[in-house]
Amino acid sequence: MHKLKVDSEEQLSPTYAGRSFSHDIPKYRLPAEGIPADAAYQLVHDELDLDGNPSLNLASFVTSWMEPQARLLAAETLAKNMIDQDEYPQTEVVHQRVVSMIGRLFHAPAHQQPTGTATIGSSEAIMLAMLAHKRTWQRRREQAGLPTDRPNMVMGADVHTCWEKFARYFEVEARVVPMEEGRYTIAAEQVEPLLDERTIAVAGLLGTTFTGQMDDLGSIDALLTRIASDPGWRIPLHIDAASGGFIVPFARPEQEWDFRLPSVRSINVSNHKFGLVYPGMGTVIFRDASDLPEELVFRINYLGGDMPNYSLNFSRPSSSVILQYFAFLRLGRAGYEQIVNTVLENARALAGKLGAIDGLELLTDGSALPIVALRASDPEASDLTHLSHLLRERGWIVPAYTLPPNAEHITVLRMVIKENFSRDMVDMLAHDIGAAMKTLAHGAPQLHARRRPHC
Repeated sequence: MHKLKVDSEEQLSPTYAGRSFSHDIPKYRLPAEGIPADAAYQLVHDELDLDGNPSLNLASFVTSWMEPQARLLAAETLAKNMIDQDEYPQTEVVHQRVVSMIGRLFHAPAHQQPTGTATIGSSEAIMLAMLAHKRTWQRRREQAGLPTDRPNMVMGADVHTCWEKFARYFEVEARVVPMEEGRYTIAAEQVEPLLDERTIAVAGLLGTTFTGQMDDLGSIDALLTRIASDPGWRIPLHIDAASGGFIVPFARPEQEWDFRLPSVRSINVSNHKFGLVYPGMGTVIFRDASDLPEELVFRINYLGGDMPNYSLNFSRPSSSVILQYFAFLRLGRAGYEQIVNTVLENARALAGKLGAIDGLELLTDGSALPIVALRASDPEASDLTHLSHLLRERGWIVPAYTLPPNAEHITVLRMVIKENFSRDMVDMLAHDIGAAMKTLAHGAPQLHARRRPHC
């Protein structure tokens, strides 16, 4: 993160945009005078050219391309505040339709309308879900005359940092299962020793940020179902489906990970990932309305009308929800299936090419989620952090990072394959990674000497 130079006298001195005005502009203070809109646009546009190319960004999971009609809808709805349900009632109708569609996709009980809400992303969705489970646990303990202090939750070290945020912000003990060499997810075996009567929930991941693998959700569900009978602890399983929630239902619909598992009481998903909408949007869905304590839903009337509000923030853009509805209508189940299968095929193709490169060892081959993760077969010979920097010289954004404890000695290179990543780009990336590995091994300027393969 760049540190702001708030006392700096640095100024912007535009070049060809300078035809519109004759004075420099301070960087860190509000300018005394404005400039023409075209000039302001050009200044900002040119400065942002220094950012990476979203099409070559394999670090990010978020959607970086939508059709022109989606961009038109986004522009048309920029001024609509999602919270203003009285002013924009049809937007709220669309919101409810989107929540219902996602709930049905995750096999929410058919006898009732799915309960949930759209959020800014999975971070907010997870915090809302866990607040609900914490409050439900507290109320159940109060009714039984038991203390409500020292709540805890169980999760693997493979969770996103938003889980750690929840634990710290809302004072819940995080009982974390560390990783081990060769095991980067969790199963019932690791979860059971950490459970007790103060456990408010267990986090299960349908796709980890670190390696793209999945927790053994079936075994965890069986464990929690058994514990509900003896010793009688009602511990919900929350599924963090941020990455896999729009992959598994279309690629392997028979796989039971959602509300078909009896212990699953809530699910979050990141729509702005493989839901194929621009950031930021997530959704949280509950199995039953009883899983969402009514006291967490605020009712307001100072915008006109009686409006329920269940969120951590207040005002928020409506465009992401509108775009998700557009994508659902545009693609349907068949369209999502086609796109998901294509990105999985491209991920497997990339994994096959990278697995054949000397010095690299696959951790994830793209068969479960369109994520390819690898490590150096000999870390002393191949520095993956240096490899990441070499790829950046070619425009590729491919992150290299160390795994959490107790696998922090392992450095991983991870690539997320999205809809806009073609098979031709698979070939080009594999070529550049192979050339970069040769550069690391021999010091030869392989990356700069080559020409692109067939296009």
